Amino acid sequence: MNPLRITARNVPDGPVLEIVGDLDHATAGRLRELLATLTLRPGQRLVLDLTGMEFCDSSGITALIVAHHHARAARAGIALAGVPDHTLRVLRIVGLDQIFALPDGTAADGPDPSGRPAGSA
Repeated sequence: MNPLRITARNVPDGPVLEIVGDLDHATAGRLRELLATLTLRPGQRLVLDLTGMEFCDSSGITALIVAHHHARAARAGIALAGVPDHTLRVLRIVGLDQIFALPDGTAADGPDPSGRPAGSA
């Protein structure tokens, strides 16, 4: 088991959360709690940098969905960066590639690279 570390930083487009370690049933609550304190403005984009994430179970996936809902409620975009192959495979299997902007740039409901939600002009 690898302890979870979440580092937050702000960039011009919005906050970036770097997630390192295991995002699982024992740690996913920490991400959900942090998200509840995160203020997003319309048009910003929340980026979850998963480059250092070593494991993600269903509780971790649920926390990612909570992040998506939080961003959408604020009329902000959300994108996942550095998604490990094993997590990317799970996201695609369960259909979450339809709501998150993934590394290959495909998403039905995620922001395009400019940060605008897909389908917006």
